[in-house]
Amino acid sequence: MSSQSYSPTWSAPLASRPLRATVTLPGSKSLTNRELVLSALAQSPTLLKSPLHSRDSALMIEALRSLGIDIEVQADGDVLVTPGVLRGPATIDCGLAGTVMRFVPPLATLAVGAIAFDGDLGARRRPMHVTIDSLRALGVEIIDGTDGGAAGSLPFTIKSTGAVRGGELTIDASASSQFVSGLLLSAPRFEQGLTLRHEGEHLPSLPHIEMTLDTLAKRGVRVSNPSPTIWRVEPGAINGGTVAIEPDLSNAGPFLAAAMVAGGSVTVPGWPDSTTQVGDEFNGILQQMGARVERTGAGLTVHSPADGQIRGLDIDLGIGGELTPVVAALAALASTPSRISGVAHLRGHETDRLAALATEINRIGGIARETADGLEIDPVTNGRDGIGLHGALWQSYEDHRMATAGAIIGLRVPGIQVENIATTAKTMPNFTELWAGMLAGETAEGGAKA
Repeated sequence: MSSQSYSPTWSAPLASRPLRATVTLPGSKSLTNRELVLSALAQSPTLLKSPLHSRDSALMIEALRSLGIDIEVQADGDVLVTPGVLRGPATIDCGLAGTVMRFVPPLATLAVGAIAFDGDLGARRRPMHVTIDSLRALGVEIIDGTDGGAAGSLPFTIKSTGAVRGGELTIDASASSQFVSGLLLSAPRFEQGLTLRHEGEHLPSLPHIEMTLDTLAKRGVRVSNPSPTIWRVEPGAINGGTVAIEPDLSNAGPFLAAAMVAGGSVTVPGWPDSTTQVGDEFNGILQQMGARVERTGAGLTVHSPADGQIRGLDIDLGIGGELTPVVAALAALASTPSRISGVAHLRGHETDRLAALATEINRIGGIARETADGLEIDPVTNGRDGIGLHGALWQSYEDHRMATAGAIIGLRVPGIQVENIATTAKTMPNFTELWAGMLAGETAEGGAKA
């Protein structure tokens, strides 16, 4: 299957002056890929306004096209999705996109024929047993453990009759909320809908499930959440129409954090007044770390701490583990210790993010320790630059958020070399251009066209 693109080692630029920048970000990956799935299952065409164009969204578009959905990327970047009869046989390339490998298999059960799934080598290491076992429990035939893969992981093949009865299902989604969202998105097309229960010690990233329920409800689907770990989706039609995609607030994190590291301020325009995106939590998190944050008609603006000191914090990020790399990068530069908890599930993301963050922070002279469910990061203040960190190769592990964490630290620590910055194309194809524009004080715009 596909392999991740690679780039030469990238010298993370130092900030030579306080920032005064406005950074316009591309659309949310989480919303774009959810809306693509719902558009494929809708009863009429959908026009997606300002969606993300990145590797993850391109993989989703190609997956849906291979199942018979007509998708037109327009000159202005908007995407018109015309639903059709789902059909196989087909081969789905998941790349390293969790939303493709967890959202498309339930949808593929509504197609007749054999649908094969595979992805990057890193994707084969990500857990898929919950999706596979769930669909089997719903009566779907799945062949896994093929082509050198382990059972419960990529690659696998779905052999479907094109109909799923649905009903009631209990799963353990402790490893990822995407298992829940993937089932809920296709549930309106199951004959009996779906009542889904989670049984497990922990359920990460609840806001992502709330986002899924919100997108379904806005499409006219009847949904309910009778308890924190039970969700009900009624069978019925999914409406088409026009859907505007919000900017990606999680991708805003590195740019907002840059104001704290370099000094000055960074503004992200178009920040929604109300949203289900977990990236909205950066507002409060960065204030805890010393930033001054204001929301105006221009957007959300982060100002550097008045005393120039980043403060450590003790925080449970179980609501949104994807925020951890940004928080950890800031914690490595902080003047007081930090403790991040509630994110054990990050060990099953694009890479083991907890091990990766601890390894890379320690590689540059920091002090980071893994805990059972997170990280502890202590300040280092014995260096000539007042930080005590030093330049080194910062490995990305084929993980876009690891790459951007290195960029954040590189604003203050000379000599940070980020390996494979191209992995940021997963959600932000023009990251380096946006970063350079921010440092130059320009109004930088994301949203590269497909």
